[in-house]
Amino acid sequence: MSSGPFGRLAPFIQEFIYKKKWDTLREAQVEACRVLFDTDHHLLIASGTASGKTEAAFFPALTELYNDPSESVGILYIGPLKALINDQFERVSDLLKEGQVPVWHWHGDVSQTEKTKLMQKPSGVLQITPESLEGLLMNRPNAIPALFQDLRYIIIDEVHAFMGADRGMQVISQLTRIQRMAGCNPRRIGLSATLSDYDAAAGWLGAGTRQAVEVVSPQGRRKLRISIDHFSFPDARDEKQAEQLELAKKAYYDYLYDVTHLKKALVFTNSRSDAELTTLELRQIAARREQRDVFHVHHGSISAMLREETETALRTGQGPAVAAATLTLELGIDLGELERVIQLGAPYSCSSFVQRLGRSGRRGDQASEMLFLCPEEEDEQAELPARMPWTLLRAIAVTELYVRHKWVEPVYIRKKPMGVLYHQTMSTLKSMGEAEPAELARAVLTLPSFRQIEPAEYKTFLQYLLDIDHIQRTEEGTLIIGLGGEKIVNNYRFYAVFKDDEEHTVYNGSEEIGSITTVPPPGYCFSLAGKLWKVEEVDTKHKALYVKSAKGKVDTLWLGAGGDIHTLVIQKMREVLASSDLYPYLTPSAANRLERARRLARESGLLKSVVIPAGGDSFFILPWAGSKQFRTLERMLKHNLAGRLELRSLVPMEPYYMVVAGNTNESAIWNAILSELENNKDASSLLDEDEAPYLGKYDEFVSPQLVRAAFHVDGLDLEGLAKVLVDKEASHSLG
Repeated sequence: MSSGPFGRLAPFIQEFIYKKKWDTLREAQVEACRVLFDTDHHLLIASGTASGKTEAAFFPALTELYNDPSESVGILYIGPLKALINDQFERVSDLLKEGQVPVWHWHGDVSQTEKTKLMQKPSGVLQITPESLEGLLMNRPNAIPALFQDLRYIIIDEVHAFMGADRGMQVISQLTRIQRMAGCNPRRIGLSATLSDYDAAAGWLGAGTRQAVEVVSPQGRRKLRISIDHFSFPDARDEKQAEQLELAKKAYYDYLYDVTHLKKALVFTNSRSDAELTTLELRQIAARREQRDVFHVHHGSISAMLREETETALRTGQGPAVAAATLTLELGIDLGELERVIQLGAPYSCSSFVQRLGRSGRRGDQASEMLFLCPEEEDEQAELPARMPWTLLRAIAVTELYVRHKWVEPVYIRKKPMGVLYHQTMSTLKSMGEAEPAELARAVLTLPSFRQIEPAEYKTFLQYLLDIDHIQRTEEGTLIIGLGGEKIVNNYRFYAVFKDDEEHTVYNGSEEIGSITTVPPPGYCFSLAGKLWKVEEVDTKHKALYVKSAKGKVDTLWLGAGGDIHTLVIQKMREVLASSDLYPYLTPSAANRLERARRLARESGLLKSVVIPAGGDSFFILPWAGSKQFRTLERMLKHNLAGRLELRSLVPMEPYYMVVAGNTNESAIWNAILSELENNKDASSLLDEDEAPYLGKYDEFVSPQLVRAAFHVDGLDLEGLAKVLVDKEASHSLG
């Protein structure tokens, strides 16, 4: 392996490869060397988990730093999670032991001593979160040139976690600001295992620069092993059914225990509450059976120390270890050779499915495996659509879309991100100290994320900030942060553009367990970190709860939240329900439940029309559209059609169906929807006159006029709804 790209790598990297006993460089690594050694292009590496993406980015970049040491930080690595930063810090530290290239990491859990050392001698590799980078740009603008004047590469890990989100617009804005403040022109390297639209990803990665973006996407095929099981929970209408429900839940958790407790296993849930409840149930089974407690829980509200203990147990711990987790373990943390990955319920997206599937089969030719367990309440007396096994259908749909078609959701990037505009305006002004209005407008509106914001809109935007005292005009006519703005900007929570509920830290004695968003009174029992606690004291001033171990009822203190679903996932669910196809990965229980649902759908006419009678003066509306289009239809019915159709109620069961009632009929409802879609192209009619719904964290500080305009563009989708309901192909598929 002495010739080719290997021979061009730094000696310490070659030695690292020899020690790892690698026979060859992987395809992604060979191609990355070609792009980074022989061109000046940016690079997007889109390949499966455990395909060597991290090394592909770092090997050639570090070789350049080894051959020509930088006079500042030479490589800036941006990761979406502190846990991922910590994981990559250990990986890169091992790689650089002999390379004499220092590596630093910077986030809220890193000591001030380490940060000071970096500031005194900027060099090597800096690994950071977007929030910590925002803090640097805002609060230490004078240090940015010294930190980044000779910055060669910016590596953005898990780019799919940023694209299409406010954080993605924040990151791209930060990269442009760094280039301006430090006078550098670094190349960008994006890493992802979950991309389908390479052009959109390349456009995002190269935004605001002139270099081309090359995409490296090895098409290696991994072995997959997928199984979907279904568990029915009867509705507890009386004492007998309540007993049956308890037996069904016991069977469900016993099964989950049996397939995990002797393995290194990861159990994904869709919420922190489910992760907590699952861990608690599994621990109770272990106690009843007098077996070892190998169960952990991992999510964003668990203390850093307990999260690291969980990661260590999975990666290097002796014997079995099982962790119930949310998306905090979905991203690229290396957890070693996991023996089993389980999904409770179904992911809301193919993107999430791919990430979770990739947690297993990371070594050699092992298969990536996913075992879905779909528990659903089953009530034969419920309304018709509620008797459909929506979770089971969603599990099949995401599996079919990815496994058969390699489809992953395309990224939608907001056109009028008003909350992010506020955030970057205030951050930029804070770093500048003061600025002429035209100077501030140039600095902000030339950031890639705000190219569709008109100068007139920005003038309205700034005037509103003056009116609410978030900025002030000096006697010289320049702008500075106002008193109202200082309260927002000078809080550490400002660094993040994603919504985060204010949390109270939970302590057992002096040990930090985690945090909760809802503060219970003394004497209340709740679960956290997979254990039960009783509140002893609430310290409101310091936002702290002091607890002791308890036994008793189970409760969790986070509001559950689902995820948005793409139209194609919903339509695939309908296709699964309408077809007679057999899926070899369904267990007998799941196959039987699907067949019963198909039979009910045929007999009831559920698939024949968008609007079907529900009894009396009620009707079901099943648009078979994604979350955004569903909400658009809901608003259309409420704001434009309720009076015409004499509707007295509308109850959305997002995103699957809604129930309307009134003095009308199904034909009138359907024709009114079609007529409205054909004749009304103005989304403003779907809002009340004084309504300005928020789409981002900081929308509340933006002129309602602009927030309303942004919601028209980014919050609603009349065109997408019409495509689903009106197009000939869609109309045909809907019967």
